Amino acid sequence: MNDQISQGLFQRAQKVLPGGVNSPVRAFGAVGGTPRFIQRAEAARIWDVDGNEYIDCIGSWGPMLLGHNHPVIREAVIQAAAKGLSFGAATAAEVEMAELICSMVKPVEMVRMVNSGTEAVMSALRAARGYTGREKIIKFNGCYHGHSDSMLVKAGSGALSFGNPDSGGVTQGAAKDTLLAEYNDLASVKDLFAANPQEIAAVIIEPVAANMGVVPPQAGFLADLRELCHREEALLIFDEVITGFRLAADGAQGFFGVEADLVTYGKIIGAGMPVGAYGGRRDIMSKVAPLGKVYQAGTLSGNPVAMAAGLACLRQLADNPSIYTNINKMGAELAAGLRQAAGSKYTVNQIGSLVCLFFTEEAVTGFAGAKTSDTGLYAKFFHHMLDNGVYLAPAQFEAMFVSQAHSPQDMEHIINTAAAFFNSGGKN
Repeated sequence: MNDQISQGLFQRAQKVLPGGVNSPVRAFGAVGGTPRFIQRAEAARIWDVDGNEYIDCIGSWGPMLLGHNHPVIREAVIQAAAKGLSFGAATAAEVEMAELICSMVKPVEMVRMVNSGTEAVMSALRAARGYTGREKIIKFNGCYHGHSDSMLVKAGSGALSFGNPDSGGVTQGAAKDTLLAEYNDLASVKDLFAANPQEIAAVIIEPVAANMGVVPPQAGFLADLRELCHREEALLIFDEVITGFRLAADGAQGFFGVEADLVTYGKIIGAGMPVGAYGGRRDIMSKVAPLGKVYQAGTLSGNPVAMAAGLACLRQLADNPSIYTNINKMGAELAAGLRQAAGSKYTVNQIGSLVCLFFTEEAVTGFAGAKTSDTGLYAKFFHHMLDNGVYLAPAQFEAMFVSQAHSPQDMEHIINTAAAFFNSGGKN
């Protein structure tokens, strides 16, 4: 597959961008080779600058649930942009977006728009501390909550892919109030509460751990965590940057029937545009300025073009529940096909439209299992799939995202291409 133009762009980029990229996982550092520079996208396809066509299994890391360049969303963006790109003032679209989120996710009573998932998490943690008057936070080993200082402690996603779950530049002071528990292990959370009585403001969790691959919660884990937080008078925060509006129209809270006190959202509420939000119970959100003393602000928060895109996307999801039936069915079929192709030597996890093939024989129920994956073999698999027109995440510890724009033929091609790799003994 020709990548000459991408190679040239990458050489230029490395002179002016750290590592030649604006986000580490794009650099192909975990799989080797030259990153592809994408030129355009449509439905379930992306094309790079060399003209290569791929079935896209990333979907801009999740938000393209309806597929790329959806005509309804595109038209909404065009109409909004014609009126102006940014005002730095209140708009009707912000109100409509907040009303729509609150109507779709019943536990959410108030919302604050921000500009990214990282900012949403950072702000939600501050709100939790302001509300409880406590300082410590529990997070889970291998879960990723953006790149704010206190969350870059045993993080997942790109940090995990590069074998360095922590980060330079994060001070001991910034990280000292972040306590680590093990995902799907309630006893580890109880131990932290016992060791830090009346000191823990909140527990933050990806309800489906989707930044160390895909690791669903075991039966009862989230409900038990909810009860534990209530008993300890700590808040439960669901980081739904990935699961929000993807697992179901009301996100993981509706999918699992477990209500969080606060929830964070990312780019899906902007249909892939740079945006985020946090929200939750009214009594907690009322602590946020200008109502309360928890300060948080953003000049570009609630950008009118991003709000127009997000409203168009979420309205499609709210009005068409069959979308979830379809993508979850395709997700299950993709997982079944990959299991058959890979055989018993490897593990496939799936929930809804999130799928991950782990190159390990061990069951992956948490960080320890994920870390047993053969990342070198994944790199070979990645390039085999790429060379055959399937664009996967360039790292083992990420999800495959199924969209409404994917077809049964796309799923068949992905499965057959994977089967060819395994049938060759991983030599392709």
